[in-house]
Amino acid sequence: MPADSITIFGEALFDCFPDGSRILGGAPFNVAWHLQGLGAEPLFVSRIGRDAAGAELLAAMQNHGMRQNGVEIDAARPTGSVAVSIDNGQPSYRILERQAYDYISATELSAGSELGLLYHGSLALRHDVSRATFEQIKRQWRGPVFFDVNLRAPWWDADAVHQWMSAADWLKLNDEELALLLPEEHAIDSKLRLLQQRYDLQGVVVTRGEHGAMALTQTGEFAEVQPAASVEVVDTVGAGDAFAAVLLLGIDRGWPLRLTLARAQDFASAIVGRRGATVRDPEFYRQFSAAWSLIG
Repeated sequence: MPADSITIFGEALFDCFPDGSRILGGAPFNVAWHLQGLGAEPLFVSRIGRDAAGAELLAAMQNHGMRQNGVEIDAARPTGSVAVSIDNGQPSYRILERQAYDYISATELSAGSELGLLYHGSLALRHDVSRATFEQIKRQWRGPVFFDVNLRAPWWDADAVHQWMSAADWLKLNDEELALLLPEEHAIDSKLRLLQQRYDLQGVVVTRGEHGAMALTQTGEFAEVQPAASVEVVDTVGAGDAFAAVLLLGIDRGWPLRLTLARAQDFASAIVGRRGATVRDPEFYRQFSAAWSLIG
């Protein structure tokens, strides 16, 4: 897989837990981290503060083997942070305003990267600066665009989200987000067909927590997957991001849809058995890379 075959645009931040601990997070960062762990070498485009949290994040990226050339340093604004609380195993988030990732200004990518996959969410597009930067990147992009919805109240607008859907080739969202965006009383598979047809998507995927996930492609192929009954849950922070990373890998590698979903579910199930959204142990990734023949 060539470097820059997958580009990730969006926030890098720390998830801060009630016990005072903090773990690297932000959906785009989590996706980039997992892809790197699985050997994909993505280009991560973001912005962090010139502060202790930013230095810690860069050090973690370096130790993980991630390139840092897409990460800007902001002397005026802090590295992003989110207060995470857990209620009955489900996370909720308090997201601060005017973070460094709101001011991403990168407008140039390496030659050829615009032919690969471009991933983005919705949170990093809440501010005019990062949104304008992304729109400029998008205008020159010739490869497929993967939109990972990730609605975080109050930082989203339904009209804007539907506009980004219309500009996407692949769409991923969870069942709660699907209900917010399409509140009509229809079954999930019917809503999948509606989204695919309305936005002419190559594929749409809905994750459903303990009930697994469903996907529909442009050719009409439908697939569904469920987690194993024996999955041990520590917390669900970042489970959707782990799922998205393997979806991207499957799209980039040309895996069959059902195989991609099964591998994404297995990987997400392993993540919920860990605290937080990222894993620093290389062995965690090596076991999947070996099982999926990603390494020799």
